[in-house]
Amino acid sequence: MRNLVSLLVLILLFTSGSLLAEQQLPKLGYKLTALPSPVDAPDFNLQDMDEKKYSIKDFRGKVVLVNFWATWCPPCRREMPSLERLYQKLKDKGFIVLAINQFEDPDHVFAYTGQLGTDPTFPILFDRDSKIAEAYKVAGLPTTYLLDKQGKIRYRAVGGREFDHPEVEKIIQALMTEK
Repeated sequence: MRNLVSLLVLILLFTSGSLLAEQQLPKLGYKLTALPSPVDAPDFNLQDMDEKKYSIKDFRGKVVLVNFWATWCPPCRREMPSLERLYQKLKDKGFIVLAINQFEDPDHVFAYTGQLGTDPTFPILFDRDSKIAEAYKVAGLPTTYLLDKQGKIRYRAVGGREFDHPEVEKIIQALMTEK
């Protein structure tokens, strides 16, 4: 009986600790930093899980959100559902999300995306040697860039974001209305 009580106490401690930790997670931000002078986004040729190749040049005329992430990165994991919600809302209006995974195996990433409530429908690309992250000067994950229709980097965010926040959507809508 004593062992059973001890076991129940341990279970209660572990579960209450994890619930408390979840409740104490800080909210994701939504602010994006405008670049003082827009710069050309470095081009790339990266493959998705099906080995289809993508280039920034493929998306001229669209507003592009480029997100550098990894499955082991907690803020990356937390922002992924908001990226999908934003993409679903704007994908038919000239907007694309490109999620560039760092260093990981496609099978591992596929297993991770299968655990999400909704699988991402935007392209997940692989930068296995981190050369594209270097070209974009990524210093930490997640790092996100927002490109205008001419392929120029206009905004940047370092750290997790709630991308479907109305303020972010307003910035994207403004970029979509530019010529």
